[in-house]
Amino acid sequence: MDNAKRGAEALSAGRHAEAIEAYSQAIRASPTAPDYYIKRSTAYQRSSPPDFASALSDAENAVLLAQKRAKRELIVQAQLRRAIALFGLERYADSSFVFEIVKRMDPKEKTLGIWENKIKTKLAALGEDDARVKVTVKETPDVVAPKSETVPAKSEEKTVASGTSSSSTAQTSATATPTQTPANKIRHDWYQNADNVYFTLLAKGVPKDKASIDIQERSLSISFPLLNESTYDFSLEPLFASVDVSKSTVSIMSTKVEIVLKKVTSGQKWHSLESSEPVTSSQATDEDSAKPTIPTTVLEHPPTSTTGPSYPTSSRSGPKNWDKLAADLTAKKPRKDDADNDTEPDTNGSNNDSSSSTTKDAAAVNDDDDDYDYEREDGDEVNGFFKKLYAGASPEVRRAMMKSFTESNGTALSTNWAEVGKGKVETQPPEGMEARAWGS
Repeated sequence: MDNAKRGAEALSAGRHAEAIEAYSQAIRASPTAPDYYIKRSTAYQRSSPPDFASALSDAENAVLLAQKRAKRELIVQAQLRRAIALFGLERYADSSFVFEIVKRMDPKEKTLGIWENKIKTKLAALGEDDARVKVTVKETPDVVAPKSETVPAKSEEKTVASGTSSSSTAQTSATATPTQTPANKIRHDWYQNADNVYFTLLAKGVPKDKASIDIQERSLSISFPLLNESTYDFSLEPLFASVDVSKSTVSIMSTKVEIVLKKVTSGQKWHSLESSEPVTSSQATDEDSAKPTIPTTVLEHPPTSTTGPSYPTSSRSGPKNWDKLAADLTAKKPRKDDADNDTEPDTNGSNNDSSSSTTKDAAAVNDDDDDYDYEREDGDEVNGFFKKLYAGASPEVRRAMMKSFTESNGTALSTNWAEVGKGKVETQPPEGMEARAWGS
C-alpha cells in the first residue's frame, strides 16, 4: 500500500499520528503535491492536542503549490485549512480575512456560517488595541514554496546533527517550547450553548504534566507552575449551576486551556460563570440544584411538599411556592356581600343597615390573602394579584419592582433590590425575539 493511501485511511479512521507519518513519507516522495500538505494539515488540526502551527505551515505551502497548478478546488481546500489553523492560533482577524477568500471562491462551502459566527464572537470580546483584531496576512502566503520535504514542527524535537548551526538549533528549541504567558497577562473567556459551557484560559506554555485541573459539581480550579518558580492559581466557586463532572472535558494546548463543562440542566442559561450566592449542603443535594442559587435564609416552618419548584425571592421569610400561591389567589371565591344577602332578614325587614354593609365591604377588601376579592379589581385576577403583592411589599421591594419593570420596558419584574440597584435593567425579550424601538 502506498503512503498516500495509507494516510487517507488513517485520517478517515481518526488515527491522526499515523496519518501524519504516512503523509510525511508521501511528501518526501512528492514534495510539490498540494493535496498531501492539505491532508497532513488536516491531521495536525485534528490531533489531540491540535498542532495549529504545523497545520498552518502545511496549509500555506499547499496554497502556493495549488496556485502554481491553477487548481481552484485545491486552492479552496488549502485556504480553508489555513483559515482554521489561524483561528486555532487565536489570530481571529487573519482567520476572518482568509475565510472571506474561501467564501469568494466557493460560496457554497457548508462550514462558512459556523466559522463566521465563531470569529464574530471572538472579535467582539477583544479590545481595539488587541493584536488579534488586525489583519496581517495576504491572500498569497509570504513563504517560499517547498522544493523538498519541509520538516514539521513536531519533528524538530529530534537530536540536532553536529554540523547544524547554533542559530538553527535555537530556532528549533523556540518552536518546540513556546514562551509562557506571564501571570498578569493571563485572561479567560467563555461562551455557552444549550448543553455546555465552554471555558478558555488564554495562557501559553501550560505544562501538561504539571498542571492540575479539578472539576467538581459546583466548582472549577486550575493550577500550574510558572517559569519564575511561582504558581498560577485560578478558581470559580460556586459555579452558576451544577455540571456533570463525568461528561466534562479538558484540553491543554500550546496557547490555551480549553474546558467543556457539561450542564446538568440542558437548556438552562448561565448569566455568569459564578453564582453570587454561597452553596449550602441542602442545596448541593437538592435535585433542582442546577437552578439559579436560592438565598440561604432558613424557613422557620419549611414546606413539606417537594413537588413544586422554588424560585429566588427577596422575601425576608424565605422562598415561596409561587405556583401554589398563584393557584390559591386566582381561585374563584364567593363575594362576601353576596353571602350576606342570603341571610335571613331582621325583624325590621332588612338584612343590614348601611353602616354595617360599608364595614363588611371594607373588611372584604382589607382582609388577608384568602379573603381577597379579585372582582373588585375590574375582574383582572393577575392585575389584582400584583397589586396585592405591591401593596404588601417593603419600600425596598417596591423600588426594585418599579425600577426593573420600567427600565426593562415591561419585560422583567424583580423584587431583589440588591441586584436591581446595581445598574440599569436591560430589556429581556422572550427567546427567539429581539427588542426594537417603536416604529422601527
